[in-house]
Amino acid sequence: MTTTTPPVQPAAAGQPPALGRRQVHAVAACYFVASFAALGLPPYLTEILPELGDETARWAGLLYVVPTVFGALGAPLWGRLADRFGRKRLLLRAQLGLALSFLLAGWADSLTAFTAALVLQGVLGGTFAASNGYLAAALEGPGLSRALTLMQGSARAALVFAPIVVGTLSPWLSPHRQYALLAVLPLAAAVMLCLLPEPGHAPKSATAERPDAPPAPGTPLKALYAFEFAFVFSTVISFPYLISLIEERIPGTAPAVSGVLFALPHLFYLLFAMRLHTRFVARPRQGIGLGFGFIALGLAGHGFADSLAAFTAVRVLLGAGLTLGLVCLSVLAADCAKGRAPGGMFGSLEFVSKSGAVAAGLAAAAGNSLFGPAAPLLTGTAVALGAACHIAFRFLFQGPVIRSPRTRWSR
Repeated sequence: MTTTTPPVQPAAAGQPPALGRRQVHAVAACYFVASFAALGLPPYLTEILPELGDETARWAGLLYVVPTVFGALGAPLWGRLADRFGRKRLLLRAQLGLALSFLLAGWADSLTAFTAALVLQGVLGGTFAASNGYLAAALEGPGLSRALTLMQGSARAALVFAPIVVGTLSPWLSPHRQYALLAVLPLAAAVMLCLLPEPGHAPKSATAERPDAPPAPGTPLKALYAFEFAFVFSTVISFPYLISLIEERIPGTAPAVSGVLFALPHLFYLLFAMRLHTRFVARPRQGIGLGFGFIALGLAGHGFADSLAAFTAVRVLLGAGLTLGLVCLSVLAADCAKGRAPGGMFGSLEFVSKSGAVAAGLAAAAGNSLFGPAAPLLTGTAVALGAACHIAFRFLFQGPVIRSPRTRWSR
């Protein structure tokens, strides 16, 4: 994924400089390496738990969401602390917290100890929200939205490549013990972050310099939270049982082929995210409406796909929706960050995002147990279609939304 980030902004007297291209790329690289264990090892819980006494891995589904639940609970607090005590300091804390929790998980010799380590991973982690808050303290507008788009690219890349690396290492080192090995990565990220400056203030806009100026058209924070929850719910709900659906529809499909089909939407993001950012940076609401539409079409298509070509087509459709949604959510988040304490705002946004993921996991499990692996896809279709229709209605019949003076939910 290619990207351009803004040049270094001149600093005001007595203030640290804003972040330049290399520094933004360094933050994204730190998040990528720190995410390897967090995103690459959970798919192997069914292999890890029998070593800890859970012979049938019946707790795998619950433990899969434990870090997400506790990460959601802790994100707003850590965000507010970052605004108070420094974004770099709290970002370092998140990386060191991940390293500690990974070491404990890799050394755990019982299911109880392993569960406690996953709880600590959620409570002490939060690297994504901390990284975004760090970036938002020094960038704004298109520069910030490009940086947030790059951060999502780091997450997609880790989601694609980390399970492959873990699987490749498995013949020599069990996934359980790989937790301890991969703790080196967030430690390395912490060392890299020590070389970065504490971010300065983002350049002030004309509106910010004139408190009496009327607010410009934009997105209320409540709308951003609603879009984020609906987007995460409608996409994540398709993840847990996709492999089962493929095996049911195309018996004998090789695991490698199923893995490629799973990764296709994320690969689409890596290829096209920055191009779509350029096209939709000035019209993010249209972009996110289109994104929800593509997600609805892609998920609905899964219900009828019965061949490799059909699954490939619907996964690409879903990838287009996922990419449009993530890119335009980054643009809307950058807009909402203007004039707000970034740590608190992105901490609250992370809480909403993780809440959507947890709700999607619970809905997927319930739908699969009652109606089979296609049921979660229908639920996601309904949510995405409802969101797309809502955005289309607001755009066609009510025109652009003018934000009233912001309610500071993040503070």
